[in-house]
Amino acid sequence: MTDRIALVTGASSGIGAATVRALAGAGWQVHAVARRADRLAELAAEVGAVAHALDITDTMALERLAVAVAPDLLVNNAGIGAGIAGLAGASEEDVARTIGVNVTALLQLLRVFLPGMRARRRGHVVNIGSVAGLYPNQSAIYGASKGAVRQLSRNLRLELRGTGIRVTEIQPGRVATEFYDAAIPDDAATRDRLKRTAIRELAPGDVAAAILYAVSAPAHVNVSAIELQPTEQTFGGVFFDPLDA
Repeated sequence: MTDRIALVTGASSGIGAATVRALAGAGWQVHAVARRADRLAELAAEVGAVAHALDITDTMALERLAVAVAPDLLVNNAGIGAGIAGLAGASEEDVARTIGVNVTALLQLLRVFLPGMRARRRGHVVNIGSVAGLYPNQSAIYGASKGAVRQLSRNLRLELRGTGIRVTEIQPGRVATEFYDAAIPDDAATRDRLKRTAIRELAPGDVAAAILYAVSAPAHVNVSAIELQPTEQTFGGVFFDPLDA
């Protein structure tokens, strides 16, 4: 059995499931964490991962998990976009859920798993951020949560200096996942508007490949951040189309 142990959150679909497959294929023993037990069980059976059906906002469940599993790699992928259509129309619950999952639960995961990594003087934390945390976008709530992930990753890198623990932030653009279906379950018109795109989006496997690249680097190499976008998606600057002149 491999001695490389990984724990991946949000593992039942999308980027999380693709990451579980990629890591298992590379020889890691993978612990897959998500709420949807049925999907998680199917994935675990497919790749030989260990399934943990739990809600990452349940801090007591995270504490128990940290006693049972001592990962060398923690991939913090779980995230939601409640209220992504705009802050003015968002509910109190939308704000609480997005910050609770994307920021608070992430901090609690790090709090419970980092002491073991520090004691072993090795480990790798991969936080899934977003280009929404780098550039202005249509959602103040989601962008704020991913901006927090960006600053957290940078601060954590400094905080963990001298421990042998690496920190990487992955910053994807548009990815073909169930994100908008989960973010806006009750407003089909808004959901379909936000999902609509003429570009070829990244596949979850593209992001998983970036994660595998970062964690496969030699121990003395820290890949601090990877920003990846579809070729036809860009951010920043001012563009003038000569055909409009």
